[in-house]
Amino acid sequence: MDEVNAFIRDNELGPGAVIPSESSFAERTGVSRAVAREAFRAMSALKLIDVGNGRRAKVAPADESVVSFMIDHAVRTRQVTVQQILDVRRTIELRTVALAALRRTDREAREIDGIAAEMRTSFAQPERVMELDIAFHEAIARASRNPLFVLLVGAFRVVTRQTWSIGWASRPSDAGRHQSVDGHALIAAAIVARDVRGAETAMADHFDLTVKVLLNAGVN
Repeated sequence: MDEVNAFIRDNELGPGAVIPSESSFAERTGVSRAVAREAFRAMSALKLIDVGNGRRAKVAPADESVVSFMIDHAVRTRQVTVQQILDVRRTIELRTVALAALRRTDREAREIDGIAAEMRTSFAQPERVMELDIAFHEAIARASRNPLFVLLVGAFRVVTRQTWSIGWASRPSDAGRHQSVDGHALIAAAIVARDVRGAETAMADHFDLTVKVLLNAGVN
C-alpha cells in the first residue's frame, strides 16, 4: 500500500488516472501477486483507488464515506459523543459560512436560499426537512471553495440522520420547530447579502440552539 501511494504521489496522479497492475507492483516490491491483490483491495475499501472487474485500477476521487464510517463507529462505540461532534461541527461551519459569504457565486446563493425556503414549505414533512437541512449545510461547504470542508461536512451526514429526528421531536411545539427552520433562512440571507459577520452569528445561534435541544432530550 505504501508503494502504491508513493507511486501516485511521485507521479503526481490525479483522480481517474490509471495505475500499474497488481503484477507490476508485486514485481516492483518483491512480493507475491496475492499480497499485491490484498493491498489493492484494502486501498479500494478505503476509497483511495477504484478497482473494477476487467479494467485497470484508477486513482479515486476524495470520498467522505470512509471518514463518515469512522465517525459513526466512534459514536456507536462511545469513543466520541454527539455533543463533541457538534462542537467540532460548530467550529468548522462558522468558518465555512464565513467563506461562503465571501466566495459564493450568484448561483450558489440562489441554491442556498432556495433550500432554506423549501425547508419552510416542507415543514409538515419532517423527513424532507431533514434531507434539506443536510443539503443546506453541504451547499454552504461547497460555496466555501475548500474541498476539505466539503469532505468533512459531508462526513457528518450519518450522525445528523441519527440525531435530527430526536431534536425535531424534542422541541415542545411547532413554534420551536419553526425557530429552527427560520434559523436556516437567516443564515441564507446573510450569505446572499455577503454579510460575513451576520452569517457567522446566525450559524452560531443555530448550533447553540441545536446543542441545547439535544441536551434537554438527553443526547450527550
